[in-house]
Amino acid sequence: MKFITFLFVIFFIANCSSPNLNYRTVPMAPGEKASEHVKIGKKYMITSQGRHSSQAGLKMMEMGGNAMDAFAAVSFAISVERPQSTGIGGGGFLVYWQPGMEKPLAFDFREKAPLKAHKKMFLDMSGKEIPRKSLDGIFAGGVPGLVAGVIEAHSRYGKLPLHAVIQPAIDLAEKGFEVYPGLAKALTYRQKVLARFPATKKIFFKEGKVLEEGDLLVQTDLAKTLKAIQARGKNGFYKGWVAKAIVEEEKRRGGMIRQADLDQYNVVQRKPVTGSYKGYDVYSMSPPSSGGIHVLQILNTVEPLNLSHYGIQDYRTIHYTASAMQQAFADRAKYLGDMDFVRVPLDELTSKKYAKSILAKIPKDRPLKKSEVLPGKFDGYESPETTHFTIMDSEGRVVSSTQTINGYFGSGLVIPGTGIILNNEMDDFATKVGAKNLFGAVGGEKNLVEPQKRPLSSMSPTIVLKHNKPVLALGSPSGTRILTCVAQTLLNYLEHNEPLLNAVSSVRYHQQWYPDELRIGAFGLKKETEDKLREMGYKINHKNLGCRVQAIAREGDNLIGVSDPRGQGMAAGE
Repeated sequence: MKFITFLFVIFFIANCSSPNLNYRTVPMAPGEKASEHVKIGKKYMITSQGRHSSQAGLKMMEMGGNAMDAFAAVSFAISVERPQSTGIGGGGFLVYWQPGMEKPLAFDFREKAPLKAHKKMFLDMSGKEIPRKSLDGIFAGGVPGLVAGVIEAHSRYGKLPLHAVIQPAIDLAEKGFEVYPGLAKALTYRQKVLARFPATKKIFFKEGKVLEEGDLLVQTDLAKTLKAIQARGKNGFYKGWVAKAIVEEEKRRGGMIRQADLDQYNVVQRKPVTGSYKGYDVYSMSPPSSGGIHVLQILNTVEPLNLSHYGIQDYRTIHYTASAMQQAFADRAKYLGDMDFVRVPLDELTSKKYAKSILAKIPKDRPLKKSEVLPGKFDGYESPETTHFTIMDSEGRVVSSTQTINGYFGSGLVIPGTGIILNNEMDDFATKVGAKNLFGAVGGEKNLVEPQKRPLSSMSPTIVLKHNKPVLALGSPSGTRILTCVAQTLLNYLEHNEPLLNAVSSVRYHQQWYPDELRIGAFGLKKETEDKLREMGYKINHKNLGCRVQAIAREGDNLIGVSDPRGQGMAAGE
């Protein structure tokens, strides 16, 4: 029944209409085709935020590669296609599953603070934050991890040679592609910062102005760097002329990254956080991502309520889910950080017992005030950017990977001669206790800057299994909104039994404790629903959440791929 409804929804969206639903879904983004955002296949499926990137992964499959080969190809290609979102100057996470594994694996290739970094590096002599220092320029960048992470995961589980999986990215960088609406918007938004750095301006400006929609973006320096990686693997980035260029620019601008930082960068294989929801096994990213923990926490909190009885956007569904989100962000501020440096009460935060205590405190008829939501007590104890892609094949392999340089174009600084945009992930650390980052998340002591520490994240690449077989894989960009968007999509599909397209395209909402408001996607909920929420006492703020969920579900012999209709992207498969 879910599959038939799925086809029904495709028909309506393709005809620029909408089915008579009792909830609201977003319309397709201007200029986008439903046929590119929704795909049904049997052999393999890829959903990503980039057309060229999805096609790069598809090419690997056609060459006889597997899901991990497609992962590597998409990772490098999307670094070229979405320079505002991700790149080889950034990092990310991967949750991976293949038949025979006891549990999925989690790869952490998040950026690290330089050896010279310290907890007061973004404060002035009086202890006040220095505006924009953690966001723009040389001090904003952590030690990149993406190249190391992609190569390590691919070397262990891929079939094709590294040379083959990088080639589509090199071709795209050399030949170029037309600037699409999302990239044009990001260029305009960050143009003042981008114009400060000659190497950045050389790539993204033409005749003194940022590239516009329809202009050709060619990245020849980035192609050279990719060729170095193609020839020498990890050493093509962390050693040799590329590494020398990074260190020289850091020294020239007074930055902190040195060759020792590049030499000591390491990928960490972690255990994913694990939970259950009504017979499904849910696996998501562990710290330094807060995403997986709090996705599970939200699911655990609402599981006993049988929200499907109310409906996907009933005011009661929204009230209880938003209240669960509030508690998650209160706990995030106090307890979350890099587990290599601090103890995180992971088992306690994801326990059904703790969720039960959260649920008991939620009033039926009003929202909780932020002052009423306190972190739990335990004994002993990302710009609306980033990018996500999901891959699944008929043999049961599943890839869910979120990658980023943090805000639009990261730090804004391109390392001269390399085409590498340096991330601004240092802003994901707490500059001081109580300070807010780019996404408004409150920072805690456990996320203060320390040498070689990885900053806290909300990235939530997630895989759902049932009886050790893949059911669903998904993730999203958009900073702190990632975990709430992923949690809602999971609820829409698993609890409300909605077709995947509906589960992804439904209007979403977000509550992150501070500020004390219910943020609802710009398209809005039905008027009667919002009126009821206001009557209960909710302060509503209509604002785009930025999430662009990339999801794949296995239904019988079919692989259903959905690339969020809110943005540019492509579902590709066979």
